[in-house]
Amino acid sequence: MAFASTALADNDLDALVAAYPDFIAGYDAKDLILKNGQHIALSNGIANKTPEQRIEKADIRDMFAMPYTLGAHYKQPATPADDPGRARNQTLFDAMYGDCTKGQVKLKTIRWLPGLGGGTLRVATANGVADRLEAVSRDLEALPAKFHVYLKPSAGTFNCRVIAGTSRMSMHAYAAAIDINVKFTDYWRWGGAKKETDKVSYKNRIPMEIVEVFEKHGFIWGGKWYHYDTMHFEYRPEIIALAKNLK
Repeated sequence: MAFASTALADNDLDALVAAYPDFIAGYDAKDLILKNGQHIALSNGIANKTPEQRIEKADIRDMFAMPYTLGAHYKQPATPADDPGRARNQTLFDAMYGDCTKGQVKLKTIRWLPGLGGGTLRVATANGVADRLEAVSRDLEALPAKFHVYLKPSAGTFNCRVIAGTSRMSMHAYAAAIDINVKFTDYWRWGGAKKETDKVSYKNRIPMEIVEVFEKHGFIWGGKWYHYDTMHFEYRPEIIALAKNLK
């Protein structure tokens, strides 16, 4: 196991181990090693992947193929490859959060924006996601009132489903994502695009003040993807940690 090995030091993998200490023990030259003894290959051996393959057949390395930029000063995504953090290795996330089709996802009910009557949400306890989202809620409530309309009602957290148009599990299936008010949302498929390779015209109405609160607590924003989903935030502390190192 090589987390502390100078010879095998790897910023991406070190960030992954640090982000999920309850589940990941370390790595060696070929595999990510989980605390339950499971090994997950770092690469699935597919060379010269297209952006579509990187999403559909994501290995551990693919999750870090495109750097994520924090805050308001991000570059508008210009090509189908510009999807920082959108690639997820399903084997890893299944191992951490469980298979929702088998009732394995451990959930906690939290109050969302309680001072504003935001209702309740079911969120994963694994990796402290529920606690993080409660912290997000507190900080969002403290924003000026003009921002609150974007936040409630929430369009949901836990939903045992695949991503629309794919066979890939959604981060909502792990209860590690939240969608905010759909009324102010823009989504890449709604403009007529169907395939990952289709040309997409970027749109967004979500204020950066909201995005920055989520990022502060380890959530990335789907509005920074070419295949944008501006109501969507998902808990990806490894991506946020690497983004902080780029600043």
